[in-house]
Amino acid sequence: MIKVIRMIGLTVLGVIALLAITITLFMYLSPQFGGAATKEQKQLYAKSGNFKDGKFVNRINIPMKIDDKWGLFKDFINKPPTRKPSKVIPVGKIDSLGIVNHDSDITKLTWFGHSTFLLQMDGKTILIDPMMGESPSPHPMVGTKRYSDELPIKIEKLPFIDIVVISHDHYDHLDYPTIKKLKGKVGEFYTPLGVGNHLASWGVNPEKIHELNWWDSITTDSIKLVCTPSRHFSGRGISDRAATLWSSWVIKGKKDNVFFSGDGGYDIHFKEIGDKYGPFDISMIECGQYNEQWSDIHMMPEESIQAAIDLKSKLSMPIHWGAFTLALHEWTDPIDRVTLAAKNLNVALTTPMIGEEIIVGSSEYPTSKWWENY
Repeated sequence: MIKVIRMIGLTVLGVIALLAITITLFMYLSPQFGGAATKEQKQLYAKSGNFKDGKFVNRINIPMKIDDKWGLFKDFINKPPTRKPSKVIPVGKIDSLGIVNHDSDITKLTWFGHSTFLLQMDGKTILIDPMMGESPSPHPMVGTKRYSDELPIKIEKLPFIDIVVISHDHYDHLDYPTIKKLKGKVGEFYTPLGVGNHLASWGVNPEKIHELNWWDSITTDSIKLVCTPSRHFSGRGISDRAATLWSSWVIKGKKDNVFFSGDGGYDIHFKEIGDKYGPFDISMIECGQYNEQWSDIHMMPEESIQAAIDLKSKLSMPIHWGAFTLALHEWTDPIDRVTLAAKNLNVALTTPMIGEEIIVGSSEYPTSKWWENY
């Protein structure tokens, strides 16, 4: 009996050791985790005003910790069964010909769920935070699954993409498989400082990568891109937290002005951006995957509406919901709360289904409560 117990113990230890080795090798060898900055790059980042002691920082210090771990554990144990839809969410379909033949005088947005958008402006095709993978994680086996079975269009069917804009390097915004499939049909990539190292490590031509600091701007033909602040953090592995910068973006064309929040908590930067670059014809603002315990880095829905007011936005769209479960709230809680807040404060809100187009500047825009059916 003792020999049997010893053999079982050794077997268990062997399995644990093998698992630990496998995880370690994956963490250090998998391309998913991206690239790292060189010593010379870090010296340049130190001049950005947002880089201290080898890490990027927010404008105010945010303690990156959970104060009430026991409370969070209890919330996790008692999490609602409605954290994801009761059935698969349908998706509106678009085709490559429709994208290619789009009227250049019309600015059009198509939501792909969560924070991914196809923006057509001034004859240019722009992808924002192109996360088109199955799961926002290093590997599909360890991440939550997408609510829909498909996207408005497959990556392989997309036509040439003039511009890709990335807000930060978290998995639900920067997806390795997506970039690998996209990179051969993209003209230029625009990212906050440091994120370009990931793209370069995945085979993107460095000449196509443009890294910007907060408040830096760059113009391509008639479109002006401004990398603006957010209050968040970054990191893809266990040792690279805050190794790259995070941001929001202003995308301004000949007649339309668009804001994309990326991720982040509410702060004075929204009013600063609104004063400097507003008013905006539409603002896509984070609203989802929040919790009181990390409210410094993810807004509550009511704050999303206040951000829209600060930005002087004519129309607002809640994003960062509708595709994945990354927090403990019910999956419709973000959209229900933000809709009520917008009504109370008289803020125009659009709520398209995934794949449903928004014509920027139009007096008509999607407002159905489609989520109530799921």
